[in-house]
Amino acid sequence: MRAYDLAEPYPYVTTDDDALDAARLLAENSLPALLVLDTDGLPHAIVPGSQLLRQLVPSYAIDDPLLASSVGDRVDAEITERLAGLTVAEWVPRRLFPPPYAGPDATPMEVAALMARTHSPLVAVVERDGSGRVQLLGTVTAARLVRYFLVRLGQPGTDEG
Repeated sequence: MRAYDLAEPYPYVTTDDDALDAARLLAENSLPALLVLDTDGLPHAIVPGSQLLRQLVPSYAIDDPLLASSVGDRVDAEITERLAGLTVAEWVPRRLFPPPYAGPDATPMEVAALMARTHSPLVAVVERDGSGRVQLLGTVTAARLVRYFLVRLGQPGTDEG
């Protein structure tokens, strides 16, 4: 089995999309991370949900847990205001979240090692055509890899499909 076989469709946004719409996509689909493609359809960033929250929550709430517990509802409006009018590219700068990606022939262990090294809950599977253009084939999630490895171990109740 190769990365191509493990890859599944995954919702994504582009760098030009509205940041609030991207946040809704993540929330409404219970995604572990936001997959961001650039305007050419290439992976731009893969941002774990926890790091998206870090971009939204005021630094004083992150730095001081006691202060975070006493802030109250006024911060909710502040979080929404932080997203208003931003594009995805402005919300999640690529330099902070370079996208881990693998070719279609990567082994499951190669994908798992990449995922572990980059602390990413998913890896984009991309393929270059003869002219050098890159196409997103899908993503491999951590859950998909664990399911694959459990099936290989013959664990009952797991489904490879």
